[in-house]
Amino acid sequence: MDRLIYTAMSGAKHILEQQTTTSHNLANATTTGFKAQLDSFRAVPVISEGLPTRAFVVDATVGSDFSSGALQNTGRELDMAVSGKGWFVVQAADGSEKMTRHGSFKLNENGVLQTQSGLSVLGEGGPITIPPEVSIAIAKDGTISSVPTGTKPNAVQVLGRLKLVNPEESNLVRDDDGLFKTRNAIVPDADAAVNVAGGMLETSNVNVVEAMVTMINLARQFEMQMKLLTNAENNASKASQILTMA
Repeated sequence: MDRLIYTAMSGAKHILEQQTTTSHNLANATTTGFKAQLDSFRAVPVISEGLPTRAFVVDATVGSDFSSGALQNTGRELDMAVSGKGWFVVQAADGSEKMTRHGSFKLNENGVLQTQSGLSVLGEGGPITIPPEVSIAIAKDGTISSVPTGTKPNAVQVLGRLKLVNPEESNLVRDDDGLFKTRNAIVPDADAAVNVAGGMLETSNVNVVEAMVTMINLARQFEMQMKLLTNAENNASKASQILTMA
């Protein structure tokens, strides 16, 4: 009886939390470069003297789905997408270096390349500054070059090279700001094998249909946990009646 009550009670609680995760994925189905969150359930015993029958369910977050989204051609010169494995490196609000796949960048009033949220995009030598009145081109290796407007195409100037990294995915964790970092908070060195596509953006890898089916399944699982609690209450009531008659 104890095992049934504890398992059903904690299972219902964590199903609600998993619904929150699925809702979060659905809300970011159109977010550039978003990686879907994944959850899993596991049963654990209650470590306590005198309670050997009790167990409960834990919603253990196993990480993120790091599969690549589709690449969409935008034609905007400040839009960039990592082709295949790899990450852009940005300077977070606390000064640390974190990683993102969101390649929709902009320039601030000083010409510094930034994310749409105002974080500086880092090159191999620090933040990248782009002068005014130029058009830029993004090479496959992340090199950013500029051509002054109205001059000959051969007047090319290299402005810098994006810092592109490719750490082990098993070592990555999602931070509260949505950016990724390694478990030891150390950003790896630049990886020359990471490729960039200019004028492109990576879509979210959330499968909307799959997420909706998951929401329906979770709702049914929650109903099942509620029925288990009802059955446990009925069993306890019947057992009390039998003991009273005895």
